[in-house]
Amino acid sequence: MQTPQPSQELSIKTIAAFMIMVFGMFMAILDIQIVSSSLAEIQAGLSASSDEISWVQTSYLIAEVIMIPLSGFLNRALSTRVLFTTSAVGFTIASVLCATATSMQQMIIYRALQGFIGGGMIPTVFASAFTIFPPSKRNLVSPIIGLVVTLAPTIGPTVGGYLSDSFSWHWLFLINLPMGILVSLGAWYLIDFDKGDKSLFETMDWVGLISMAVFLGSLEYVLEEGPQHDWFSDTAVLSLTITMILGGIIFFYRSFTNKNAIVDLYAFANLNFALGSFFSFVMGIGLYGMTYLYPLYLSSIQHYSSYMIGNTMFISGLSMFIGAPIAAILSNKLDPRLLMTIGFLGFAGSTYQTTYLTSDWAFWQLFLPQLFRGISMMMCMVPINNIALGTLPAHLMKNASGLYNLTRNLGGAIGLGLINTVLINRSAFHYERIAETMNWGNKAAEGFLQTLTMTFNSSGLNGKALALAQLAGIVRSQAMVMAFVDCFVILTILFCLLCLLVWLVKKPENKASGAH
Repeated sequence: MQTPQPSQELSIKTIAAFMIMVFGMFMAILDIQIVSSSLAEIQAGLSASSDEISWVQTSYLIAEVIMIPLSGFLNRALSTRVLFTTSAVGFTIASVLCATATSMQQMIIYRALQGFIGGGMIPTVFASAFTIFPPSKRNLVSPIIGLVVTLAPTIGPTVGGYLSDSFSWHWLFLINLPMGILVSLGAWYLIDFDKGDKSLFETMDWVGLISMAVFLGSLEYVLEEGPQHDWFSDTAVLSLTITMILGGIIFFYRSFTNKNAIVDLYAFANLNFALGSFFSFVMGIGLYGMTYLYPLYLSSIQHYSSYMIGNTMFISGLSMFIGAPIAAILSNKLDPRLLMTIGFLGFAGSTYQTTYLTSDWAFWQLFLPQLFRGISMMMCMVPINNIALGTLPAHLMKNASGLYNLTRNLGGAIGLGLINTVLINRSAFHYERIAETMNWGNKAAEGFLQTLTMTFNSSGLNGKALALAQLAGIVRSQAMVMAFVDCFVILTILFCLLCLLVWLVKKPENKASGAH
């Protein structure tokens, strides 16, 4: 199989092809979060239960996380052109099917199809960026990729909220139709980076493929559903945990013993790739964790609509646009380890600001934390991409790109599972502590209840019962705010600790990864 060699001279066709690919990757990543602020509308439209509706996201994520590592093999076997075009066409068709779904069962199947096919576009872009562009151009390319990876999930709730409020939830998926057609045509006519090797299918490790799908699919399910069902007290979660362990044992055994393994894990022998993948894992926790926490706070505490949540979250996206050119300039001037340290500290600073969160925080109180977070994300992503993939040989790039992107998604999945667990447990803990102080010896509580009781009684209602219910609601709200603060404290500590690991990275030399 031919491998593209970096050249200092890039044709307009090559640059246009790469931009088309970036646009396709943006679509695939955007669709992870575009439904997050509109789940209520989809639930009503499909007459789904509250337990079922979460599968609109879960089915997409489970399918996508299986395809991402598989994409390395498919890229080598089919070529970049065939894989990316097929993924773009399939993703577009699946998006239209999602818009036509009339039941929750159909939606789950179509979303899984959308996530699986769309997952092929994401790592292909990373692999292409580090094989067709020479090292001298990578400090321009990495900010573009980093911007898409961080911006797409961040503005997903904004775009989704606007579409569902202005039109209907169907447009969350129909918006992909014109863009998907453009990307599909552009990819087919412009991409010409390499040739596929179809003989790889003859030695395909089917046992490794099936065990990988079982392992990653079960892992994603356990992480998504575990917090809501008290983890192993739920039969399905426990059963799939056992299935995940068995699938993982077989998968890793096949990966290390089969010369034609579906996923080659030996890229992790490269220290920079291993550390870069770990940083990507933690960035996934921060990226998806904060994209989840902010909207949840605004909806549950401030009772914002999806449109209002989108407007508030827009600051994060805007700050990433500001941070991208800054990161590009600094990446040419600073040691990448120093730039990462600045980014990690900036992210930690933004989460530290939110440890002062109260139930009164709204747009302006969240403005500066979002601004710092967005800029810091770009400071982190650009050097992490360069460190993880910039020193690998070209023959490892396609496979390593899938592994690298997988770590970010797994970080997000594990992070969300842990965050939900912290929120549930700490909310209950704080509720009990606050409730202990709400006794009849508490003059403030007694006065508050008396005032509310009189107000409700004057309206001919059951004043005492309603007053107690309202007080319980206030206590529950304050307990949840305190749980949010606990999550922000944990994230602050986590990103501060990353600064200690940064200096284990070997500074990349200025040489082409594809030249050897």
